[in-house]
Amino acid sequence: MLKLKFLGASGFVTGSCFLLETNDTKFLVDCGMFQGPKSIKELNYGDFPFNPSEIDFLLLTHAHIDHSGLIPKLYKKGFSGSTYCTAATHQLASIMLPDSGYIQEMEVERKNRKAIRAGKPLLEPIYTAADALNCIKYFQNIEYNQEVNITPKIRIRFQDAGHILGSSTIEIWIQEGMKNLKIVFSGDIGNLDQPIINDPTYIADADYVVMESTYGDRLHAKTTTNKLEQLSTIINDSLSRGGNLIIPAFAIERTQDLLYNLNKLIQSKEISPEHIFIDSPLAIQATEIFCQNPSYYDEEAKELAKNQSCPLIMPGLNFARTAEESMEINKIKSGAIIISASGMCDAGRIKHHLKHNLWRHESTILFTGYQAMGTLGRRILDGEKKVRIHGEEIAVNAQIKKLEGYSAHADQAGLLKWISSLNKPPKKIFITHGEGDSPKELANLLRDKYPQTDVYIPELYQEFVLDLPAKIEADLSRYNFIHKKLDEFIARQIEKGNVNYLNQVLAKIEHLI
Repeated sequence: MLKLKFLGASGFVTGSCFLLETNDTKFLVDCGMFQGPKSIKELNYGDFPFNPSEIDFLLLTHAHIDHSGLIPKLYKKGFSGSTYCTAATHQLASIMLPDSGYIQEMEVERKNRKAIRAGKPLLEPIYTAADALNCIKYFQNIEYNQEVNITPKIRIRFQDAGHILGSSTIEIWIQEGMKNLKIVFSGDIGNLDQPIINDPTYIADADYVVMESTYGDRLHAKTTTNKLEQLSTIINDSLSRGGNLIIPAFAIERTQDLLYNLNKLIQSKEISPEHIFIDSPLAIQATEIFCQNPSYYDEEAKELAKNQSCPLIMPGLNFARTAEESMEINKIKSGAIIISASGMCDAGRIKHHLKHNLWRHESTILFTGYQAMGTLGRRILDGEKKVRIHGEEIAVNAQIKKLEGYSAHADQAGLLKWISSLNKPPKKIFITHGEGDSPKELANLLRDKYPQTDVYIPELYQEFVLDLPAKIEADLSRYNFIHKKLDEFIARQIEKGNVNYLNQVLAKIEHLI
């Protein structure tokens, strides 16, 4: 018997965490942080809905915080098993998780200063940077397309999800007695033709599928001009108005995508900005990791890497590593492209750059990524005229732009293409990582496409028992029939005295097994 429990990314996009329990093993797929409105963030606090010390191992699809962000808390609360992921995910997590711990420490310190003045109880961070660093030693690397037996009854394989560097779809084969089943976790399925990385790998078969639905109700916008042309136009228009261009960007993948395309535009002389700043220690470290891992590149990026030491480095690029270097950027009033994290504007140095530029008519804020409900980025993008940043009300006077085509997620068509790669319909499909109409619309499309397949949109903490697929029952009946015939054959040969012949046959069978 296999139980599957949904402990996050159910009814909303973030907090990816799934608990699987066999007769003798408990393991997790992802252990992500909840992001978005305060009511969702509150789920990061308090106890896990399971005993961490009882978890045998963790499988991590990729390094984004909404998939990995509570791993340090998991170890802090008693988990001591291995976390399996690709080498690139390991490297990225080793910088992202300590950064997450540091941000929590700083946010709690700021809130506690207010709490002291108001006579309120002090808060504690969910975990610290030191907690995060401590858990990295438990990570173990598994590369793409490598089948590994984690236990005698559980075998796994990571496939390229095409989402960010090292991101994975995970295939899991589980044996219970004579029963076998295969469950696939899509992870975040990547958009086609992204810079640097390969397209998603398609999976041939599965009994059960847990798949994301972030863009399950929409298609990425098709435009008459390509993404590079749009980016060039926005940059030139923005800087000609005498202000700065502020780009909130996720430190992992989105920042590197932008650098890759900025380099191409500079090389083709389409743009000539005075300054380009990457103001995020995490994004800087991630860029260095990208430069160190050309084996994960797609063919175009590999070709560019032959001519340059790294296709993400260009003339005029400045890395702001320290707080002092970050504050110096705020003295620049025009001519700068400032790329900073976090991508949803909920934390980090981007909030300072918004505070200094959001109220200026001559500046531009460019969004290139998904903005979850309730985040500062979503509120700005939705047209709020005033927002609160670090306790101060800021007028939204800058031009607000959104550039389509940078999404690292597959759209509805991409999701349907991914699931259609299966040779036959799975027994059950579970729709996760979606909010609003996204999971509902995708589920309805899949019900029409696969009328014999049960399609569920799990609720938070809902548990399912995964039964034995019909095909495997048929295979088991066939095994019992063959076993019976083999017993009859052995009895006949013994009765006839054909011991040598019988030993030869059994040796061949033993070799095959």
